[in-house]
Formats: sequence, structure tokens, C-alpha cells
Amino acid sequence: METHEISEFDRVLYEKPESLEDYPLHMCPGCGHGIVFRLIAEVVDELELKERAVCVASIGCSVTSYYYFAFDGLESAHGRAPAVATAIKRCRPHLIPFTYQGDGDLAAIGTAEIVHACARGENITTFFVNNAIYGMTGGQMAPTTLAGMKSTSTVKGRDTVLAGHPIRVCEMLSTLDGPAYIARVSIHNPAAVRRAKQAIKLAFQTQLAGLGMSLVEILSPCPVNWRLEPVDAMKWLADRMIAHYPLGEFKISEAVSALKKESTHA
Repeated sequence: METHEISEFDRVLYEKPESLEDYPLHMCPGCGHGIVFRLIAEVVDELELKERAVCVASIGCSVTSYYYFAFDGLESAHGRAPAVATAIKRCRPHLIPFTYQGDGDLAAIGTAEIVHACARGENITTFFVNNAIYGMTGGQMAPTTLAGMKSTSTVKGRDTVLAGHPIRVCEMLSTLDGPAYIARVSIHNPAAVRRAKQAIKLAFQTQLAGLGMSLVEILSPCPVNWRLEPVDAMKWLADRMIAHYPLGEFKISEAVSALKKESTHA
């Protein structure tokens, strides 16, 4: 019987990461959370963090994110994930806690938590999934909903006179002195997914090196609440969301920049 060796490329592409649980994904068709879960699991495996990583989930579509990881996880109160991660890191410095939060959680009820965690420069990591809408609770307007964008609470589109303007979280937090690394990425195509993984990895490496707070915002589709087919949702993300939420690194300390160069040449 003829056998075929599996290339390293195929292994990474097709094999399930060890840090990803064999648990049925309950997210809606076309949702981006599954992609982000896999990227985090791949990085945890590559950095050999499985015995040290702790997922701190918050409320929203992220509420059961710890179900999908084969390492420790817990749930925080709505918006309070940065405070819980801070407590874990201060009490057990060898652990690598990260928060997994959505825009309705981090940029609304949890605004104070993330702002002050960044201001203090806590040595934790945050993954902020921005799909510009409240996903789990019925598709209402979120702090990141675009101007003119329709939702169940803005049926004629977001009116900035009444509801204000969508919040650019990375730009806001990058004005603080505490954070070491802040970046915004997307998952709208394969090249963007690769860049997202690089940012996730650098965020973890920032914490590992004890350099301070790291946050990666990940633009992600929500086809059901956007009322779009999955492929069209990815296109809408690329055409509309990135125009308001430009991708890139908004803050990178000298130490993190040196770490990035070292990692690139390794």
C-alpha cells in the first residue's frame, strides 16, 4: 500500500491544533470567531503555552470561547475580563492570561476596564473581535456600528446626531502611555488571516517578555445580523469596515519592535 508523507504545510493547514478542543462550533454560519479560535490555538501550540495559557471570556458571542480551547479558561462578568485577567497575572505571574471580547462588551460596558488596564500597562493580552454589532442579543447597534449602518435598534441606520460616532478603540487606547503593543487586523481573506496570526503571536510574545499590555483588534463578519450571505459579509467587511477601521499597528514600543524583528529573523 502506497503511503504519502504529510508536508509541514499540509500539517499546519489541515491538522487540528492540540490547543483546540474537539467541540462542535455553535457560532452562526460564516461567523469569524471560529477562525480566530484556531489562530489563537495555533499560536499557543507554537509558543508552547498550553500549560500556562488562561482564556478569560466575557459576555456576548465570546461567552463560551473557553469551550473551544484545551487549556484553562473561565468566564467574567460583562465587560470585566481585563480586571479578571489582571488578578490572574498578579497572583500567578507565570500564567499567560488573555481576554477574548467582542465590541459590545469591550467598547461599551467594559470601556472603563480596558482603558484602565491599558493605562496601568498590565502585562496581559486582549483579543478584541469587532463585528460592529451586538451579535448574541439580537443585532442591536454597538459602539462600533458604522454611521448609517442598519441594526435592530437603528432600523433606518445609525444616526450620529442621536447615537454619536463609532468608536475607534485602537486609536483611542494608543494615546495612553501604558500599552506596549496595539494592532488592528482582519480575517476577510487568506492573506489577512496570516497577518492576523502574526499579530496574535506578537501580542503573546509581548506578555511573555514582560513588556506590558498588548491588544489586537480583529475585524470579523457577522452575516446573520448584517443580513448578508457569508461571502458578501466578507466583502462588506473589506469594503466598508476597513475604510473606517484602518488596519495596522497603532502602538509598538521600542522593546516590542525589537522583539518583532528578532522573531521575524528567527
